Amino acid sequence: MRRALKLALGGRCSTRPNPRVGCVLVKDGAVVGEGFHYRAGEDHAEAAALKNAGPAARGATAYITLEPCAHHGRTPPCAQGLIAAGVARVIYAAGDPNPRVAGGGAQALRTAGIPCEGGLLAEEARAQNRGFLMRCERGRPFVTVKLGMSLDGRVALADGSSQWITGPAARADVQRLRAMSCAVLTGSGTVLADDPGLDVRDPRYDLGGRPPARIVLDSDLRTPPTARILAAPGQVWVFCAESAQGAPSDRARQLRERGAKVESLPRAAAGLELPALLARLAALEINDLMVEAGPTLAAAFLRAGLVDELVLYVAPVLLGPDARAAFAWPRLHTLAEAPRLTVVEAARVGDDQRLVLRPGSP
Repeated sequence: MRRALKLALGGRCSTRPNPRVGCVLVKDGAVVGEGFHYRAGEDHAEAAALKNAGPAARGATAYITLEPCAHHGRTPPCAQGLIAAGVARVIYAAGDPNPRVAGGGAQALRTAGIPCEGGLLAEEARAQNRGFLMRCERGRPFVTVKLGMSLDGRVALADGSSQWITGPAARADVQRLRAMSCAVLTGSGTVLADDPGLDVRDPRYDLGGRPPARIVLDSDLRTPPTARILAAPGQVWVFCAESAQGAPSDRARQLRERGAKVESLPRAAAGLELPALLARLAALEINDLMVEAGPTLAAAFLRAGLVDELVLYVAPVLLGPDARAAFAWPRLHTLAEAPRLTVVEAARVGDDQRLVLRPGSP
């Protein structure tokens, strides 16, 4: 199963919106076939392993990181493929919460007389597909907020200058995070101030020809049609307030002409309604959402209890009290009001530190 989990990583940047899955076929103590799911619409891990094994699959035990599917989607059902190949036993790590599967694959195998067990290294498998599971179980993507900051918690000078606080190694690591995400999100303020591309430029990451989508939250449709975020390959969504669809209609038309999909959401007290946004992104099959935004939007996600992971790149530099804080947080009156986070990882990346934190329950 550990080998199957390692194989699944072969599709970590290319399977979206499907889960990452690996499969190993074992007979008489020897591996006779293995495979992983590379890209949606192509062979699932089970089908790839069965092709790799050929006739040797008959009588083998299949180790799979996710419960085999039992429905016709972009590809035929894997459970039926295992049955037809004559495997003798199936062991899977995590159950598939997709309503079209949800126990159906395991039941189909058992009905065919094939012993089927789940739960082996389940937590590792769930961690590998945390975004897919979050979307299926809770109806929203797994949200990671990323920030680069100084040692005193500042993300830009008072005039907005921020390139570059962190070093090249940290910026390269951000390319890794983007490559593993289904979509990268920012706000119109960041687009206007920094004109980021938010694309994956590092050729080491195999995106399977499907780069992460880019999303701009732009209540009043201020994004210029010349913005770099519209230029790179891949889908782009611009979400505005419902009241903005008619006002600058020419801007909406210009953005659509540049290939962006412009949609509206309910307006919140400050910006757009984030739960409605995440529900819409789940409907668009976005599993893992990476937020690269300024202090206001980063704080809005955190205050709404919608951040699952916070990744901070902390540079050994001091910017002073007039520089912009990492989070536009309201004034606190007591320490008891301060949100507490748990550090789950700390690592050196070049000259900077990468901290991975998890918030408590909202």
